[in-house]
Amino acid sequence: MSVAPVSGLLYGAHVRANGIRQHYLRFGGAGPAIVIVPGISTTAAQWAFIAERLCVGYDVYVLDVRGRGLSESGPHLNYSLDACASDLISFAEALEIGAYTLLGHSMGARIGIRAARWRPSSMRQLILVDPPVSGPGRRAYPSPIGPLLKLLHSASLGEADAVLRSPSAPRWPERHIRARAEWMHTCDERALIESHKGFHHDDIHNDLANLSVRTWLLVAGKGDVIRPEDEREIQRLLPSIEIKRLESAGHQMHIDDTEGFLSIVSDVLA
Repeated sequence: MSVAPVSGLLYGAHVRANGIRQHYLRFGGAGPAIVIVPGISTTAAQWAFIAERLCVGYDVYVLDVRGRGLSESGPHLNYSLDACASDLISFAEALEIGAYTLLGHSMGARIGIRAARWRPSSMRQLILVDPPVSGPGRRAYPSPIGPLLKLLHSASLGEADAVLRSPSAPRWPERHIRARAEWMHTCDERALIESHKGFHHDDIHNDLANLSVRTWLLVAGKGDVIRPEDEREIQRLLPSIEIKRLESAGHQMHIDDTEGFLSIVSDVLA
């Protein structure tokens, strides 16, 4: 008699939700639900190593945001923050996940903030990992779109591996270089452009001031995405928020210091 696994990857699948095909990976399958939403140019597959570690005792879903990975993409799609937040809400409803913890990185955190404001009853808690705090009348997001589009072009030619190993590239472990080189080409160029514009046009601070979901903010100590003055403003807007800093890591903190990142997330989940 076969025995179902109690942890690890169960399957990848698609679901039609919010009028589009959404792809996800599911890990564990038992316990409280966690939905992971990656950043602007990252796919579910690139977060599998984190899901593998979190899924013991949790039911973990990792979503491909529209225009990335194996989810639907193309010129017919709207790539706005509102559209992505609606995707998340519809995804959880279509799979009847129930109340879940949202773990969102960068753009994924902004998606979680908007979705939590719209549908607070769907979330148990929010874990926001270094979300961009740019917006109307605010300083620009520190990473320009140009290098990201150049990497996408290289990936479309099958040359991303060489670019990611250049002297100017981040010094990532081998498996993360390979994963980014493998999946980068799946990003829709317009999705990246529109999402990056949205960092500057969408006002998530107004959303934060109206959140009722228990919220945690994880800040990269070596990143320039969230500065101390930003932390103070967010604390004023949402006094109940709990802020944790990972001093050893940059914006990609789950890669820069995986054990430190997982230690903080595990404490929050506990």
